[in-house]
Amino acid sequence: MTSPNVELAAPDIEGHRRSLTGVDFVHTFESGKPGPHVMINAITHGNEICGAIVVDRLLRQGLRPRRGTLTLAFANVDAFFRFDPSDPYATRFVDEDFNRVWTNESLDGPRDSVELRRARKLRPFVEAADFLLDIHSMLEPSPPVMICGPLDKGIAFAFDVGVPELVVSDVGHANGRRMRDHGRFGEPDSPCNALLVECGQHWERAAEHVAWETTWRFLRQVDVVAPETVAAALPAPSVAAPRLVRVTQAVVARTPRFRFARAFTGMEVVAKAGDVIAYDGDEPVRAPYDNCVLVMPVPNNIKTGLTAVRLGKVVDPPLTSR
Repeated sequence: MTSPNVELAAPDIEGHRRSLTGVDFVHTFESGKPGPHVMINAITHGNEICGAIVVDRLLRQGLRPRRGTLTLAFANVDAFFRFDPSDPYATRFVDEDFNRVWTNESLDGPRDSVELRRARKLRPFVEAADFLLDIHSMLEPSPPVMICGPLDKGIAFAFDVGVPELVVSDVGHANGRRMRDHGRFGEPDSPCNALLVECGQHWERAAEHVAWETTWRFLRQVDVVAPETVAAALPAPSVAAPRLVRVTQAVVARTPRFRFARAFTGMEVVAKAGDVIAYDGDEPVRAPYDNCVLVMPVPNNIKTGLTAVRLGKVVDPPLTSR
């Protein structure tokens, strides 16, 4: 794997360690007025630093809710503190993927890891939140996407936020549940809603800008911050209308010789059903339908038994949530 160009500097978040919540690096502010509990979360993965930059900036600016409650959190801080720009791939997690442990069986069970211990501390905040934005970035250069889960309420919420342009609806990962799918967020009849934004390649300057704009559009939609504060923070309005890509299946590497048929970076469209996307050993992997969208392919360091790419199709979205 070639050395990436790390354009972003990981912020110094040590000053945010102590918190009145009793949990390090998790800060909750109550307005004293009725309203939703809104949570913005960063560094679910320790090398995805654009979210840390945003949450650090919000805390330094003293952002407070005008109604309801606002929680600003740094998640996998143990992995984050190990981030080294000379070896940036090494600190996604310490023991296991923090974003695959969000089942009651894992959280309540006897198994132990750095990530599980931290998830158990964050769990009360996640379960108290009515709305959650989880800020991520991607291994490979790729257009930013909003991951909204499989439910219509999540799709509608993503369209209401309005950025990024590409909205991906999926059922999550076979090897564990994400934070954005935990508890009430994954219940179709619950008004609680969560989004996961993938802001682009981990360390590109543009990822920070996407994270910042998405955060403020999210805050505008949930209406817990003064409108004039939101207006002052938001950049110029985005022009492109969101488009929905619904994931239909995941391609899992079955052999160590999985490789793509050509260079893909993400969200490319394979025009014809049957066109070869990749080879798994000697077996071709073909597009199952026309206009097949490749969602977040992993062209480097593909591991046997894990997802190499997800396949989706552009569909019409449901009505907006409000």
